[in-house]
Amino acid sequence: MKKASIIFLLLASLFSCNKSEKDNTIRKEPIIVAFGFMLNHFDVVQDTIRDGDTFGSILEKQNLGKLKVYDIVEKVKDTFDVRLMRIDKPYTILRSKGKSKKIRAFIYQPDRLSYYVIDLKDSIKVYKHIEPVTIRRRTIAGKLDGSLSETLVKKGVDGALAVSISKVYAWSIDFFKLQKGDKFAVTFTERYINDSIYDGVDSLKCSFFEYKGKLIYAFPFSQDPNSNKLEYFDEEGKALKNFFLKAPLKYVNITSRYSKNRFHPVQQIWKAHKGTDYAAPYGAPIMTTASGVVEQTGFTAGNGNFVKIKHNKTYSTQYLHMSKIIARRGKRVNQGDIIGKVGSTGLATGPHVCYRFWKNGVQVDALRLKLPNSEPMNKKNLPKFLEQIAPLKKELDRVAALEFKR
Repeated sequence: MKKASIIFLLLASLFSCNKSEKDNTIRKEPIIVAFGFMLNHFDVVQDTIRDGDTFGSILEKQNLGKLKVYDIVEKVKDTFDVRLMRIDKPYTILRSKGKSKKIRAFIYQPDRLSYYVIDLKDSIKVYKHIEPVTIRRRTIAGKLDGSLSETLVKKGVDGALAVSISKVYAWSIDFFKLQKGDKFAVTFTERYINDSIYDGVDSLKCSFFEYKGKLIYAFPFSQDPNSNKLEYFDEEGKALKNFFLKAPLKYVNITSRYSKNRFHPVQQIWKAHKGTDYAAPYGAPIMTTASGVVEQTGFTAGNGNFVKIKHNKTYSTQYLHMSKIIARRGKRVNQGDIIGKVGSTGLATGPHVCYRFWKNGVQVDALRLKLPNSEPMNKKNLPKFLEQIAPLKKELDRVAALEFKR
């Protein structure tokens, strides 16, 4: 009897342990919360919008019960226009667990910062949620090691910052002439969703670059208190932005300069070359170097496909040998707009753009011309500007000094 009691106790203990282990297993199931729902309570379907999908075609495949797609669309249209759903954007469907799998909610994410919820549990409700974004500030300094983008990535910075920097300095630095070891320092801000998910670079606050032995600073400043327009100035308040870009291509390789007497590679004769040739890959985008109105587009046997832009009463520019013309005659274009693609139409031995420049109706050498600056710093704004940039410059110089001591 005593032996039987011991066996019973052992079995009871084992059963109790197994039950306890099962209970612990159940309790350890992770709780998953997203879009304001505890997903553990639902059968979850996650997918992306595909070609041919519509809001109606997606919902018609679900158990809507007594609900009709038309009624749902009508109810939500003031908050969520279902026609604006785009291919490759994610959506989530929450369905009841069990055999019926009745749809309870539809969630659509147009971007990383927001989502729409159509709640179908009791009645049709819709709302938009925007995730909180935290902006963090950072200052880095370093020396170029490869391209600017590559150098930034090595320092743990989104390479997209290089694009913002190159735009600011497009009128004062030729980034293809920067050399390995050239110094720089940058203060910028980055976005974080929910204070944790990195969402890229927000804005450039200030910077300096070593160019031909000189440090060129850049500080944003708005001269008009009623405007959000920012322009960049150096530490003395001189505008960085010229009226014209240095070249019509992002990546430039000058193969032939303006000349009064050049041996033409196709015609095999000596003649004037009233432009600057920039070699580039076929199809590379060609930018207008300044804002203006498209005066001419067309084709000639010598120039190939071309675009000519009138910038003001004094200046005009022309872009030759395009493979494709994008700009339209009579339309206004802004500085940096893509007006065509690099080609070799007309008299050309390879893909390039011939960039021609007119001043007061006379063709001139753009590389030798002293081009006008953007609106200069108003003297009355200079004290405010200098006061505003003082702590920014101090931070740049401090971080740079620490970095370059290594």
